[in-house]
Amino acid sequence: MERDELECFLLLSEELHFGRTADRMRLSRARVSQLVQRLERRVGAPLFTRTSRRVALTSLGRQLRADLEPHHRAIEAALERAATTARGIDAVLHVGFSNPLTGEIVIKAADALRITHPGLAVEICEVPLADPYGQLRKGEFDVQLTELPVREEDLGGGPRLLAEERILAVHSAHPLASRDTVSLEDLADVPLLTIIGNVPDYWLEHHVPARTPSGRPIARGPGMTNMQEALMLVAGGKGALLAPAHTATYYARPGVVYVPFADAAPTGYGLVWRAGHATAVVGAFARTARAVAREVAQDDARSTVASR
Repeated sequence: MERDELECFLLLSEELHFGRTADRMRLSRARVSQLVQRLERRVGAPLFTRTSRRVALTSLGRQLRADLEPHHRAIEAALERAATTARGIDAVLHVGFSNPLTGEIVIKAADALRITHPGLAVEICEVPLADPYGQLRKGEFDVQLTELPVREEDLGGGPRLLAEERILAVHSAHPLASRDTVSLEDLADVPLLTIIGNVPDYWLEHHVPARTPSGRPIARGPGMTNMQEALMLVAGGKGALLAPAHTATYYARPGVVYVPFADAAPTGYGLVWRAGHATAVVGAFARTARAVAREVAQDDARSTVASR
């Protein structure tokens, strides 16, 4: 098997989209199709089913992906170790994470890097909710895994690694607590806790929207600066909190009920760094974090891998 066939097959099996696969490989869609067809001829059977609306792996394609992925990762790790040795990477990488889910990914990525990059030390620290980019701008972090969107001119980053469903944290006595699901329109019936600190307007609107999709105003509840403070206020009946789904697992608390949304767009997560500071070490961490995010998504039905 040619390496471009291997990479094309694995990328397409992840993306299930010819256009995105072509973008990531910096090839035309026609070339991606040629590579897939060449591999299918080599194997002797279809690896993907294709319609005008979707691309899916066949059972043979799933088997081939399961067999190939561990070897492909081992090859990439070997090449990365060789390149690291050639560049003489021997450094400390400071990584920020914004919540327990991103912290889990960062820790697993750091553990993997200790094997593939023994000369690299990774130090991790939580990003303050009330100041999502301050420490990164100061150089206290080299890279951080955080919620999207990020629209800061002085910050850059990679593609979205993970998407996660959203839930509403509400007091157990509130009428919404007895519902199986809630909608964004229901937010007009409960004040949302707001975030106090150095947060951009677009970031605050994502976490604490001012209006429902139909334009109804959403009341602002008390301000808070961290998750423990927020949950104390929710348990006290002072307001509700829009949160990612993993919050229900990591922050079980008496008096707080977590209700899934039926219509809220998922929360995306991606790596962010200072513009112009995409170093080789940051690149090595990004590649490792992407592989870890894929594994985390496979273990959690509420999370999905996403490349955009």
